[in-house]
Amino acid sequence: MPDSTAPEPLDHVARIQAEWSRERPDLDVSPQGVIGRLHRLAGLLTEELCVVYRRFGLSEGEFDVLAALRRAGEPFERAPGELAAHTMVTTGAMTKRVDRLERAGLVTRRRAAEDGRGRVVALTRAGRELIDQAFTEHMRNERRLLRTLTEDEAAALEPLLTTWLARVEPPQAG
Repeated sequence: MPDSTAPEPLDHVARIQAEWSRERPDLDVSPQGVIGRLHRLAGLLTEELCVVYRRFGLSEGEFDVLAALRRAGEPFERAPGELAAHTMVTTGAMTKRVDRLERAGLVTRRRAAEDGRGRVVALTRAGRELIDQAFTEHMRNERRLLRTLTEDEAAALEPLLTTWLARVEPPQAG
């Protein structure tokens, strides 16, 4: 029979906090309890999400580009700068992603109708079919990952994260 008075085993972050508290008792290391766990959780969740992307032959960034184009609605296209803003990457990184997706036949690039100097990136039929399948699986995967929390826990966590993110992240235009 397990001893109910035995202390809970320390997780990785708690062990780090204990070591810092021992070595630097003059510092309050309590922020690590939240930040450290969120950082570790983000890494673990990203690994789990990337499993699905790889199943469809995509990197996380490529999935983001296809998803941003799909969310644009008919005709499923955006200017490269708009794509960069919707995926929060630099235009240089966006160019590399679009190059790879174009080589794979998932997007096309063309001159913008209203401004011949500008470019537009658009989903191909194959790109739309792929992102629709990948996004369906992505949502299944996210649901699976959230099942580690109760519905009440997830419901309580979402507004906390929303508030915190709104206070930390710069406001988005549009």
